[in-house]
Amino acid sequence: MNDVEMSPPSQLSIELEKDSQEPIYRQLIRLIREQIDSGDLENGARLPASRDLALQLGISRISVVNAYAELRSEGYLSTHTGRGTFVSTPTQFSSRPYAQNGAEPTQDLHAFRDLMRLAYKPNVINFSHGTPPGDFYPVQQLHGVINRVIERDGASALGYEPPEGYAPLRASVRDYVNSWGIRCLPSQVLVTGGTQQGLNLAVRAILAPGDTLVTSNPTYLGMRDIAFSCGVRLHGVEMDDDGISLVALEEYASTHDVKLVYVMPSFHNPTGLVMPLHRRRQLLQLAEDYDFTILEDGVYQEFQFEGESVPPLKALDENDRVIFVSGFTKSMVPGLRIGYMISTHKHYENIARIKAAADISSPGLNQRAMHLMLKHGIAAQQLDLNLQKLRRRRDMALRAAETHLPEGSTWSKPIGGLYLWVELPHHGPTAAELYVTAIQNGVAFAIGNVFYTNDGGTYQVRLNYALQDEASIPEGIARLGRAWQLAYHADPQAAHSLIL
Repeated sequence: MNDVEMSPPSQLSIELEKDSQEPIYRQLIRLIREQIDSGDLENGARLPASRDLALQLGISRISVVNAYAELRSEGYLSTHTGRGTFVSTPTQFSSRPYAQNGAEPTQDLHAFRDLMRLAYKPNVINFSHGTPPGDFYPVQQLHGVINRVIERDGASALGYEPPEGYAPLRASVRDYVNSWGIRCLPSQVLVTGGTQQGLNLAVRAILAPGDTLVTSNPTYLGMRDIAFSCGVRLHGVEMDDDGISLVALEEYASTHDVKLVYVMPSFHNPTGLVMPLHRRRQLLQLAEDYDFTILEDGVYQEFQFEGESVPPLKALDENDRVIFVSGFTKSMVPGLRIGYMISTHKHYENIARIKAAADISSPGLNQRAMHLMLKHGIAAQQLDLNLQKLRRRRDMALRAAETHLPEGSTWSKPIGGLYLWVELPHHGPTAAELYVTAIQNGVAFAIGNVFYTNDGGTYQVRLNYALQDEASIPEGIARLGRAWQLAYHADPQAAHSLIL
């Protein structure tokens, strides 16, 4: 064991102003950064564990976790498993190939995900996950079609399919997306193990380690994981009310070699925004002008329950710029893991080869069952039922938010999708600081920070209103409102005791 590992933690000289408008974790970031910049904390110095520093200062541990995570993203700190957290230099950190805009998935996401596991505690009303609820699954119909497939096809239903997918299913997907205006051939459809695999395959096919994937900021959490696993950088482009900012995107593309831009134009996760038609056309023109590919995530495309629908980017694509990825994991049965990719693009064959190397083929029985559900209209019928439930649950969530969330909270009315994206008042606890108090009061949400490639989302939370039945939604949001009031008025020692 070397001297750094043997040395005790450094003593931090920190005086917090607990009545200040500046959040506690921001004060910590500033004070620790000042001590590093001044040389009071030398390179290699070991910092106290988050639990120990929280106890010393009489604050919530999550404030320390937040501060350490941001200082790591800035390059001031590094964490070594089993050893602790150490002062490091920004140049040491920035040499890592997968981080940009302060995104460092191995540390801050792990810390937040450790907290998110608390959502599984008994009697917690959980709005945090991105999955549809069990009552959205056509269980009886699925039972029937699986039996029918086995009776019809016997052992052949249990064997390997071509890597591109079961041919009748590919044809059914072609017909399915035709209603959105997407024109393609079955040979341009690739069946994947869910939407997530499709996104992963596209990134691996187009980008090499060290390349940059451009995305919106905030973005789908799973895309941060994909970027890390592929060894690519993330560059987050700011959003406005119409989606990803094309001014900011063009500014970046004009000075960088952009190969791939990931967008979710319909019912964006986490914000719920829908990109209007004129911006979709402008984005396609930008892709032509700067010669990049658009990776379109259409997993929520059909989750619209009011308003005028907007065609997918792929339906508007006249110059072979868009790879469209979606699936039936949100609208039907997540566990079947049936997704699809549509590409008339030069990358299709390379993507198919990568998929064959990854899993040989998607399960044949699942593909054949999904084919029958599409062929016999089961998928369409189930979607109609789910949209009716979603709209009722959305309306209930909006009424509850208006009644119970603290004054100064803001949100937009989603016209589809699964999520309510809420910004909490900035004079109160951050989303991360609120989380543990919320769990103790029986409610969970997704913390806004995890969706950003930088330090954004401090006061934002994502609520999946689809996850809960109509009786639980108002009670859960009422609990969240009470938790905010408790956290806002909390004694720091009492808040700290909640997480010991």
